[in-house]
Amino acid sequence: MTMKLAAKSETRSPPARRRVASRAARASEAKVVSAPLSRPNRAERAAERRQAIVDAAMEEFIARGFAATRLDDIAKRAGVAKGTIYLHFKDKESMFEELIRTAIVPLVGRLQAPPPAGGTVRELVEGFALTFIREVVTTRRGDIVRLIVAEGPRFPSIADFYYREVVSKGLAGMRAMIELGIARGEIANANLARFPQILIAPALIAVIWQSLFAKHAPLDAIEMFRTHLDLIFGERRTT
Repeated sequence: MTMKLAAKSETRSPPARRRVASRAARASEAKVVSAPLSRPNRAERAAERRQAIVDAAMEEFIARGFAATRLDDIAKRAGVAKGTIYLHFKDKESMFEELIRTAIVPLVGRLQAPPPAGGTVRELVEGFALTFIREVVTTRRGDIVRLIVAEGPRFPSIADFYYREVVSKGLAGMRAMIELGIARGEIANANLARFPQILIAPALIAVIWQSLFAKHAPLDAIEMFRTHLDLIFGERRTT
């Protein structure tokens, strides 16, 4: 009996063998297609929770102010346990610093870029100003700056951090551009290099104006900045 079965197996026609192989291949392909997607690993899940905490902290700080914000409220908004916050941040202050570091500091880094080939210093300054207005003044980032202005005197460590990570670097970048403009003959008043704050003053005015007076008198921050640059670099060419 065994010999007969073996014989039938050996004499199976080539088309039959191909059909069996085809069914096996399709079954194998089906297994590959239906395989579950890989799940985030522990490091990715931790990064997602950390970002959720930072996002929630931003909303709470803006809504309540730094002093009135509680870690319980941040945890609730982020959808995590309060203890989870301490796995990522030691306190509310370090959380606020992370918010500045991720939302504001990268913008300041753009000041280190040299003028584009064939471009002018004015074009570089104006390009940065437009980016600042679009990405800070008219967004939630502007609320962070306003919060620092409002509560910085009460929390000097936060003001110190902001000065060190944002203001000092911004002033250094502006001073370098002013000195380049003076060397190229684009800026006539050399004293401007002593007071780079003058160059960025309209940006700060726009941030404050947006929160206090925009509903009474909307401000065209971009055109204001361009007019400011006319005073420093001379009027724009119309052709």
